[in-house]
Amino acid sequence: MLVPVAVVIALAAGAGGTLLVLRLLAGSGLESARRLRTQILDDARREADATGREAAIEAREQTVKLRAELEAELRERRDAVMKIEERVISKEDDIDLKLTELTRREQGVADREVHLRQLQEEIKELRDNERVELERIAAMTTGEARQRILAESEELVRHELAGRVRQMEEEARTEAKRRARNLVADALQRVASSAAAETTVTLVELPSDDMKGRIIGREGRNIRALEHLTGVDFIIDDTPNAVVLSSFDGIRREIARMTLLKLIEDGRIHPTRIEEMYYLSKSELDEHIRQAGEQAVFEANCGEISEELVKILGRLRYRTSYGQNVLKHTLEVVQLAGIMAAEVEASVKTAKRAALLHDLGKAMTHEVEGSHAQISTQLARRHGESPAVCHAIEAHHYEVQPQTVEAVLLIAADAISASRPGARGEGLEHYIKRLEALEELAARHPGVEKVYALQAGREIRVLVKPHEIDDDGAVLLSHEIAREIEDHLEYPGQIKVTVIRESRAIDVASNKQDQRRTIERLDAA
Repeated sequence: MLVPVAVVIALAAGAGGTLLVLRLLAGSGLESARRLRTQILDDARREADATGREAAIEAREQTVKLRAELEAELRERRDAVMKIEERVISKEDDIDLKLTELTRREQGVADREVHLRQLQEEIKELRDNERVELERIAAMTTGEARQRILAESEELVRHELAGRVRQMEEEARTEAKRRARNLVADALQRVASSAAAETTVTLVELPSDDMKGRIIGREGRNIRALEHLTGVDFIIDDTPNAVVLSSFDGIRREIARMTLLKLIEDGRIHPTRIEEMYYLSKSELDEHIRQAGEQAVFEANCGEISEELVKILGRLRYRTSYGQNVLKHTLEVVQLAGIMAAEVEASVKTAKRAALLHDLGKAMTHEVEGSHAQISTQLARRHGESPAVCHAIEAHHYEVQPQTVEAVLLIAADAISASRPGARGEGLEHYIKRLEALEELAARHPGVEKVYALQAGREIRVLVKPHEIDDDGAVLLSHEIAREIEDHLEYPGQIKVTVIRESRAIDVASNKQDQRRTIERLDAA
């Protein structure tokens, strides 16, 4: 590449010099100009040859240098490949050794398995021979010997078993409070999905299915705004012309229902309008709650009540216990307690006020720690209720022992309202069948003389024949009945089993959660 360039440059220089000389010597003769041109061309050729030779020498030097570098790099790579080959060969030798050792061990394991199977067969044969010899010596079969041993040992361990049962009952009583919360929490986690469906949803009808899309909004912004403000889950599924509102809080569900109805009626559904309708519905519901509380106080007819207690009382309109509306239950207890107090010449006003306020805590149980009886008592004391009213409220679930006639009347009125057939979502026919099933289950045990189901099926009293069942047998019988109730029947809460032999009674509680009412029972507790 350098040689042609040098030649071109030399030719160009020669041509330029030639033209210059021709111009300068234009006045000379033509022959002189030709000699000069020939000389210039010769000089240019010599200069071009010299430049080409220098470029060729330089190219050869670069070629030799590059060849030396390539040879050095090739030697280095050849050495690295040889080292890698040596390592590979070494590892292959190690693998061959390990494979040989593994094959030898596998053969040893196979031999041991064969030997082990032979030993097992020999042991089985020895056991069979031993059993045959024992049957020959004892003159009875294995089954007959088992039955005889069980029959002889049953009587021996019967009294010991009864003593251990009593000991276990005492230990269970001491641990009951500690374990109760854990058991209730576990039951709630396992059955909340099936139990909540009946009492924690509200159905809102829509004018058309097109409204579902408007409720959801662009990219779901409307439904997110609704759920964020109300704290209620809006379930929009294939149900025609309907939206399901799901929440454990009845007040929130009602606010969400009112908000949605206002939005449907207005027709404008967007986050700003949703917020306006939410606060409007919330203020309206607060007014409805206050009116419900005032109406309850008016119907109770037991004197003036604090404005704050009236508001809390109105919130009970949106609470249920076992499917029974708590506010209606409260008014029913007020009437029952007033009638009974008038009959026994006790303080009607005290009994009614205590009955009106006894379940206030159910509206606050998610905000204040403690049982609803304790919370109701604290609210009553805080708002200046008399000690007699506060004591009756505190004792209506036996958290303290009742000391006054009014407290006992409140307990009785509360039990009557809650236990009567149909009050808490249980049909009369189902109620009667449940009592019959309880009595039939207990009556089929040997030694039972009579069975009575009391307190709406919450207690069973079993009269036994004293000459057939002793005290230890009565303890075991009570546990057997309780276990059979848990295995074969469904019932809410707890059933008390009392076995009576002469003048002695043995009590055992059968405790089983009815999945359909677990949430409501926890609210009532």
